Amino acid sequence: MTDVRFEAPGVVVFSGDGAKPASLWLAGARARVDARITGRGKTWTARLPLEAARWGGPLLPLPSGEYDVRIQQESTSDAEPLEGSLAATTFPGLRASLENSTVQISAPTSVEYASGEGQAALERRYVHQRGTELENAVFFESFYGRSASCNPLAIDRELQRVAPGVTRYWSVVDLSVEVPTGAVAVIEGSPQWWRARASARLLVVNDWLRRIYHRRPGQRVLQTWHGTPLKRLALHRPGFDPRRMAAVVKESLRWDFLLAQNPYAARILRKAYAFLRRPVWVEGYPRNDVLVSGDGSAVREALGVGPDERVVLYAPTWRDDREEIVDFFDPAALAAALDAVVLVRGHSRTLIPGRDARGPRVIDVTGFPDISQLLLAADSLVTDYSSVMFDFTVTGKPVYFLVPDIDHYRGELRGFYFDLEERAPGPVVRTLEALVEAMTDDTVVERFHERYATWRSVFNARDDGHAAERVVARILDQGLLSR
Repeated sequence: MTDVRFEAPGVVVFSGDGAKPASLWLAGARARVDARITGRGKTWTARLPLEAARWGGPLLPLPSGEYDVRIQQESTSDAEPLEGSLAATTFPGLRASLENSTVQISAPTSVEYASGEGQAALERRYVHQRGTELENAVFFESFYGRSASCNPLAIDRELQRVAPGVTRYWSVVDLSVEVPTGAVAVIEGSPQWWRARASARLLVVNDWLRRIYHRRPGQRVLQTWHGTPLKRLALHRPGFDPRRMAAVVKESLRWDFLLAQNPYAARILRKAYAFLRRPVWVEGYPRNDVLVSGDGSAVREALGVGPDERVVLYAPTWRDDREEIVDFFDPAALAAALDAVVLVRGHSRTLIPGRDARGPRVIDVTGFPDISQLLLAADSLVTDYSSVMFDFTVTGKPVYFLVPDIDHYRGELRGFYFDLEERAPGPVVRTLEALVEAMTDDTVVERFHERYATWRSVFNARDDGHAAERVVARILDQGLLSR
């Protein structure tokens, strides 16, 4: 018989009769924690912490989601579910419940605000409040609060350096998201989140603003976006959809300033989002500053990769017709063929669906918070249609394009703004065999030297390591925030 209880500050405790098990663990799609098991002879106790440290970072609450409880006895290699039942309990960093063999973890928001009625009440208060004085603060959100990363993170760091008096709020889905030192995490949908969104003088985001947005007098929005586009987006996507077009225009009207990596992206984004009469800042991408002067050794160490090992980053984009990362090949097969470590990085839209890729010398880094650090750590990149291609070339390292579905993607699913096969700064292949052949060809770098240089002159001219400085200087010079 097994007893179970919650124990502060966020531990599930299982107690049982008989010899203690060999192992007991909690496993989710993107995280796993192992229990500390004590006891001998007649009884045993297992304590499962509901927190984990990943990638060398601090201990943080587990990401929201479902986790299976599994137990393995000394006498067998098979794992079995361990059942129990506990009503939901709120701890300082999360809310958890246990039903059968599944632990459900969510953000520690109050129950009264988690319901539809509770959120509707907070929205009404947000819209109709009067006399709210704007705070010398910035409200950051990156990829819908799933990480503190990308251009908003680089802008945060520069603001912290030159204007330490500015309050920095970060929108997060839960407290598993690590925010920069000195910043204030506000859980999406909480009263604190709505208050910060209403009172901050500047909102800095890299994707659409979620939920209702009611602009306060003097409040401004800087849309940094999250990549130079190859694939058609927004108003340029295939097919005529009046509802989508109306949503795009409504969203772009919320933005006051738009950041572009290069003049090409500025032209595309202006038209794709009908952002025609407002300022576009063509300053390079702040997130790429680290690629000019950074060092990937610390990231390699955090990932458990040796300094002399070859590292390949596989980072495909998402697909409109599927939720999870594409499965065009087995990354373990690529690792074996190249005698390399393969880092698998799914798009931010595939973070929640799916599970971590596993295999010999394969590390799934979809949950790693900052892709710029992964670009530093990698010796080469394999992608398809992802905008990461425009960032990685800042490093000068080789890039390869694996595109088995290019005809479908280009002709039916999305379409391109230019011919990738004609302009790509590296080999464009359709099979794993062709990819391995290209990646073991010593002449590739020389053959693509001219294309690579042309590509960088068009797309990376402003990625000089000082983009964040220029963006923050604009913010302060235009009075959007005060030092």
